[in-house]
Amino acid sequence: MEQSPAKRRKKNNAQSSPLPTRSLDYFFGRQAVRKEEKSGEKGPDVEPGTHATNHVESDEELARRLQQQWEEEDKTQQQSHSDAPTSRANGGPETATESQHDGLGPTEENDAINSKPAAATAEMVARKDLLGLQSTASAEDTITLNLPFDQSPLTFNPSDYIPELKKHWAADGGNASYALLTRCFVLVSSTQSRIKIVDNLVNCMRLLIEADPDSLLPAVWLTTNSISPPYVSLELGLGGSAISKALKKVCGLDGSGLKSLYDKHGDAGDVAFEAKKRQSFTLRKPKPLSIQGVYQLLVKIANSKGTGSVEQKQRFVERLVQDARGAEESRYIVRTLCQHLRIGAVKTTMLIALARAFSLSRPKGADFPLQDVAELRRLKKEELTATWLRAEEVVKGCFARRPNYNDLVPMLLEVGVSDELRVRCGLALHIPLRPMLGSITRDLSEMLTKLQGRDFSCEFKYDGQRAQVHCDERGKVSIFSRHLEVMTDKYPDLVALVPDIRGDGVSSFILEGEVVAVDQDSGELKTFQTLTNRARKDVDINTIQVEVCLFSFDLMYLNGQSLLDRSFRERRGLLRSMFVEKKNRFTWVKSLEATSADSETVLEFFKSATDVKCEGIMVKVLDNLPNSELQTSEEAVEEMSAPQTPSKGKKGATKKSQGAKDEEKDKGTRRKALLATYEPDKRLDSWLKVKKDYATSADTIDLIPVAGWHGQGRKAKWWSPILLACRDPITGSLQVVTKCISGFTDKFYQANKEKYAEDGDNTHSSKPSYIEYGGHPDVWFEPQEVWEMAFADITLSPTYTAAIGLISEERGLSMRFPRFLKIREDKGLEEASTSDFLAGLYRKQEARIKEAGGAVETLEEAEEDF
Repeated sequence: MEQSPAKRRKKNNAQSSPLPTRSLDYFFGRQAVRKEEKSGEKGPDVEPGTHATNHVESDEELARRLQQQWEEEDKTQQQSHSDAPTSRANGGPETATESQHDGLGPTEENDAINSKPAAATAEMVARKDLLGLQSTASAEDTITLNLPFDQSPLTFNPSDYIPELKKHWAADGGNASYALLTRCFVLVSSTQSRIKIVDNLVNCMRLLIEADPDSLLPAVWLTTNSISPPYVSLELGLGGSAISKALKKVCGLDGSGLKSLYDKHGDAGDVAFEAKKRQSFTLRKPKPLSIQGVYQLLVKIANSKGTGSVEQKQRFVERLVQDARGAEESRYIVRTLCQHLRIGAVKTTMLIALARAFSLSRPKGADFPLQDVAELRRLKKEELTATWLRAEEVVKGCFARRPNYNDLVPMLLEVGVSDELRVRCGLALHIPLRPMLGSITRDLSEMLTKLQGRDFSCEFKYDGQRAQVHCDERGKVSIFSRHLEVMTDKYPDLVALVPDIRGDGVSSFILEGEVVAVDQDSGELKTFQTLTNRARKDVDINTIQVEVCLFSFDLMYLNGQSLLDRSFRERRGLLRSMFVEKKNRFTWVKSLEATSADSETVLEFFKSATDVKCEGIMVKVLDNLPNSELQTSEEAVEEMSAPQTPSKGKKGATKKSQGAKDEEKDKGTRRKALLATYEPDKRLDSWLKVKKDYATSADTIDLIPVAGWHGQGRKAKWWSPILLACRDPITGSLQVVTKCISGFTDKFYQANKEKYAEDGDNTHSSKPSYIEYGGHPDVWFEPQEVWEMAFADITLSPTYTAAIGLISEERGLSMRFPRFLKIREDKGLEEASTSDFLAGLYRKQEARIKEAGGAVETLEEAEEDF
């Protein structure tokens, strides 16, 4: 059977030809020659674009005639510079909104045309963007590809590029093209400099602010690799098969070709890049993607539910992949669909970029003040940093109180970075604020040193789940996790309890506490593992088997008033006076008021916490001002201060990190002003964690399992050893730290092998590009969970690149004798330990060794060879 041109082009083992190449004459000519050879007859000689008498048009003739018509239409449109909207097949206008929502043109019409005789489908091919060999190279947006987003924001001027861009966008509906974001993503991915990453984002956001403000919010969501805040249930729900099917259908790949590309590159986005790059022609000219159109189509995918939703999602995915112009757009569209954008633009980076962008640009019609660029250019580096910092703190503070770009970005467009922004983005009921976090201290003596001269409260650190409880005047209750996810359906018993704990005069509130599994008869605390046995959602209050108690410890909002600026002593007083305890169901965390002079009392309290299965204690500053009566005892604990980090290890000199220099610079000014206010989304020394693991000098680290080898002997059917990695907070990559074979039970090994089954959805045969490691495990894991690990000590390593440049320019860090402790189900991947944290542990270790006059091996040979 004769193959069609489309089927011939689907072979993916051929090299792409230089463009432009084969025309319609070539493809239809070859087809005609072969038909003549088979039949021995020659068809009628009909000129393209004409009709023979009593002659039914063949597919070739129809295609030629339509192609000629479309070319004439193109010439006419170019001459008239028409900005009229694209017409639909039935002659009706297509609105901009419909265009954006539909993605970029229906592929279903293509299928219909190809499946019917030419004569019967003449009416269906009336629009010019269907059926016809189009060069994919000519479809790329060359205007946007040259935007210099990598310039300094103080030299980049959006108005230099906006007129030409708007003229270019007008032909495709008038909205900013997705190519603009792609250009930014490419530049951001090409650098590891955090300054450059921020500069690129600032310039991209500024251009959108001034040229197309309506596209700014979708651009922010797409850049942060999400489509909604955590407390709004809106997930794409796409599996790898949907993207694989789209790539095979759109790019003409078969299963083996797709697998070959994935085995080589290990990243779905890179596979899409290569597939699109090899594609020379397409039967349908891509309709340019807009930023708004891409975001709205992602929302449609997330909202597709019920019967037929799988097929509907598949069509949406295919539209996005098909209409991506060029290889780079394809790469980032597919990475967005996979929810692994990997450009290093985390939440903090985006907030910094928005703060700076709105300090330099504003949309047309807005009148909020801007920074004078000429003045900024004259500032010294330190002065410029301080200027940026003031704006960044405003934006970060607003987002911490109202963590939703749907609230933040429209307010920024209206009032800019101003005090008015703080007012409009304050606390709101049923919108979770980002929780305040505590700093880690190694032991009690370090804690007492940091809180020298202060009154503080020690609290049991319960082994449960942190919860933020909201209640409004009507009695509606919402419960959120520390990750801002909704847990209201998980704890219907706590919801039912709220009316009973509200004291007289309490109409609305936001309080925080720890949900702990508790024996209701004895009051005995149970472990976190017991709590995890409780269903995650849709819990029936009548069938609850794991009973819980809420141990409250803070009050952030009461009767319409924010309490964030009140001291912890005042907030705690209101909590305990305005709410009612319920035995083994609602109470306060057990606490003790103390000062740095009460070391023995604090030690006894710490021991009592660990005796009842608590993780340790939390220590919180009570008042904003120091206790003047305690200042004279400062020298009493000075000797307990942690020593500074040495600049050299035992084996050769290493470059002193900036962190170590800063520590030495700050020596003597260690005790900075500590405020007792509630600071959302900040980790401060006002709150300190002292856990039993730290107190026994056993540091732990939270790592991500990324690969494994086939075990030997008894462990041959499991993965052992397992490779673990930490996060690079700048690039978002995973840096491998160590292999582990210790601490696992047979039951765990079995569950782990089932989770990361070979050839399963959670494993890869080739290394993902975002993992930094030169070895060759038998299988690569899809990063999904965080493991808490113990270890003997940290060593310099030529094998692993974790924290390279922070301690040594040539070698990274590894760990000796790592041991698995538990899965951190309370932590997401973004909360795994960073390379900076690993470097900090190494510095503390070296400081302890220097203090003791000893040394720790930093020999590469000390690492276990698996």
